Amino acid sequence: MKLNIQRVGEYVFEIPKSGRMKVPGRIYLSSEQLEAMRHDPALEQVANVAHLPGIVGRSLAMPDIHWGYGFPIGGVAAVDAVDGGVSPGGVGFDINCGVRVITTRLVREEVAGRMPDLVNALFRAVPTGVGSGSGTGKLGKDELRRVLRDGALWATKKGFAAADDDVERCEENGSLRGADPSAVSQRALERGSTQLGSLGSGNHFLELQIVDQVIDEKRARAFGLFSGQMVLMIHSGSRGLGHQVCDEAVAGLARRLTSFGPDYAALPDRQLACAPLGSAEGRHYIGAMQAAANFAWANRQVMTGMAIDAIGKALGVGRDHIGARLLYDVCHNIAKYEEHLIDGKRRSVLVHRKGATRAFGPGDQRLPPAYRDVGQPVLIPGDMGRFSFVLAGTEMAMTETFGSSCHGAGRLMSRTAARKATRGRKIHEELLKAGITVMSKGRRTLAEEVSEAYKDVADVTKVVEGAGISKRVARLKPIGVIKG
Repeated sequence: MKLNIQRVGEYVFEIPKSGRMKVPGRIYLSSEQLEAMRHDPALEQVANVAHLPGIVGRSLAMPDIHWGYGFPIGGVAAVDAVDGGVSPGGVGFDINCGVRVITTRLVREEVAGRMPDLVNALFRAVPTGVGSGSGTGKLGKDELRRVLRDGALWATKKGFAAADDDVERCEENGSLRGADPSAVSQRALERGSTQLGSLGSGNHFLELQIVDQVIDEKRARAFGLFSGQMVLMIHSGSRGLGHQVCDEAVAGLARRLTSFGPDYAALPDRQLACAPLGSAEGRHYIGAMQAAANFAWANRQVMTGMAIDAIGKALGVGRDHIGARLLYDVCHNIAKYEEHLIDGKRRSVLVHRKGATRAFGPGDQRLPPAYRDVGQPVLIPGDMGRFSFVLAGTEMAMTETFGSSCHGAGRLMSRTAARKATRGRKIHEELLKAGITVMSKGRRTLAEEVSEAYKDVADVTKVVEGAGISKRVARLKPIGVIKG
């Protein structure tokens, strides 16, 4: 398909509505980024998503856009809460893959000479890799269903916490209340029973980082960030349980599209398979997806408690000395019911964010009181050899992107291409020379996750700031990395 892409702003391009598209497409990119991906099939996916039943506003894509299953990664789409359809491809296989940042009182000088001890301690404490085991031991069915119902709250009640207000500093307080554990299959439960409190593999990580640059002093103070501070970033999701939920939903819906009506049967890509929100299939998927999202919040919460204890043991200090506190926890792959101002009216919609981050602006009552004056923390991991960023949501995001922003750097190279490009190199030694201590299950993951396999996250965040949909607050530099 030859796309008609028109520039409508310095960092904003649109695909006009045509054919059976119900809304236009909008892509946030610089001119250079657009030119580099002019023939990328991810752009066509933006137009494909615009065919979704009940879609409102625009089909959106963030500057970390790359090709995904049905939806582009970096895609955002909102559908009417009554007449819309839910698409598992608009959430992804790693349901509620997300990231959190934990601040500490520790500073660069205090930890600089202890990185081997710290990284070793974290690697021993937090299970990593494919399968990888559990930080809580195998959970019985009843206990696992409580996890699926309560999310992060389950983990904090078990003592896995940074501070007493961890749950308040999670998106949706770390739990979607519509979760239906009974909608999660036996196979999914089996996969999840031995994986709670584990990092996984691929692009998931646990990093010790230093606040390398404070860009916005006011917001940094509100977020508890200061120059030279050590923070902890955890990036993981719902592990095998979430993957199984998505896999089963995709397989089931692909066979039912014609029964849902002409709009569903005429979707331009079978990977966009979706179900009406009011249908039995739609309700079943949403209940299971929300339960998997709660598992992911509990997973990151368990790893938080384990990691803080490991840091204390490695340094020989207590929790009071570490001063850990959750800055925020955000979803990257989720579909959530939210209210937004659309064409001048408040409407209830289901917002699919697939490789995108919620970025609510100042004054929004859905944010913790500590952040309402400055906007929601937006946590943007980069790659293990360069930087990550903390941003803040803006008023413009609320009117232009359903309160959404980018979620990371975005891949440039496939994992296979990255392994070929790094053949013969010793990535761990390269990182060590750059002041980054790394431990992983094997060399393959390091090769696949090498910095050049990703866009520069500084360029990505420059676009969302330039477009006005989030504001950069601080830059974080990795000094210790745990990979699967």
